[in-house]
Amino acid sequence: MAARILLTGTSGCAGSRLLRVLEEGGCRVLCLARRWAAPVAIAAAMLQPAHADAQAPAVRTVPFVDLDRYAGDWFEFARFPNRFQRQCAGDVRASYARRVDGRIDVVNRCRTADGPTEARGIARLVDERTQAKLQVRFAPAWLSWLPAVWGDYWIIGLAPDYSWAVVGDPDRNYLWILARTPHLTDESLAAARAAARDNGFDVGRLVPTPQAGGR
Repeated sequence: MAARILLTGTSGCAGSRLLRVLEEGGCRVLCLARRWAAPVAIAAAMLQPAHADAQAPAVRTVPFVDLDRYAGDWFEFARFPNRFQRQCAGDVRASYARRVDGRIDVVNRCRTADGPTEARGIARLVDERTQAKLQVRFAPAWLSWLPAVWGDYWIIGLAPDYSWAVVGDPDRNYLWILARTPHLTDESLAAARAAARDNGFDVGRLVPTPQAGGR
């Protein structure tokens, strides 16, 4: 997933869903159809930053991500509350698939009060050395030239066996903990939270995501 996958994923309008085409910094672009409004993380897609703390150390990604191993299905275990995922009541998931052109197909799904919903997007690599920095868009392809439709998706924590991942943005406005299964052990969750906390994220803001069969 999905997501700025979110992945995790998948988000009003935004892209991890985070399915909005962006209306940030006085820049009004388009808002996608409401059926894209229930976000997922994902992978899962993060919006362009609001205001970063100039005194805080820069957010660091993991040293390297094998994107072939990272591809596949992810469950959103927890996230920072955000308006892009307000309609998602639970069962937030992101799916990532490598493409022959080097990009990644993103599908973010979640359960809303009206039933399941999904959004499809695409991720591009922006750091070939680590492969840990990506950008995701859920806007139509004809808008891809607009920088505002691409959201940062930085992998800042990753289990050695790729069983969990932590995705954030460089301004610490968005954070997702993703897992391969609906459940994480206490040890794995502690490691994921530590990866976020060591990067300056306020892990006290994390809210668990209800998952069928998980918790």
